[in-house]
Amino acid sequence: MEFTHFDGDGNALMVDVSDKNVTEREAVARGTIKVSKECFEAVKNGSAKKGDVLGVARIAGIMGAKKTSELIPLCHILNLTKVSIDFQMHEEALEIEAVCTAKVLGRTGVEMEAMTGVSIALLTIYDMCKAIDKTMEIGSIYLAEKTGGKSGCFKR
Repeated sequence: MEFTHFDGDGNALMVDVSDKNVTEREAVARGTIKVSKECFEAVKNGSAKKGDVLGVARIAGIMGAKKTSELIPLCHILNLTKVSIDFQMHEEALEIEAVCTAKVLGRTGVEMEAMTGVSIALLTIYDMCKAIDKTMEIGSIYLAEKTGGKSGCFKR
């Protein structure tokens, strides 16, 4: 398996996707943040001092996905057709799971946009709740599935 972001001399490059077909591509990424009981309850009940934690994190995650090419040097600029951020509250584990779905009609995939969306959503939860809980832990950020493109479907 060869890395595609290097030329024959080992120099970094942006992959040329101009010969690829335009197809519908979708990626879903997931990640979690482990929080204290007090923090979990504040987010769940909407009683955090900074306001609607998940509402703000949702918007931040969408904005992050849209800015992926500005953050990851060799990512292509994509005209995203959909980005959504959803949350699942896992009370027994005291975890909040973020799920980002990104979609595009394009020549390259949206995996990095979905991963960035999840990451920014979780970092926003951390930022909004750090006064309540400094022990929060972000983890398990991964690509859950993708469709479209030459490599086809992937489901973890």
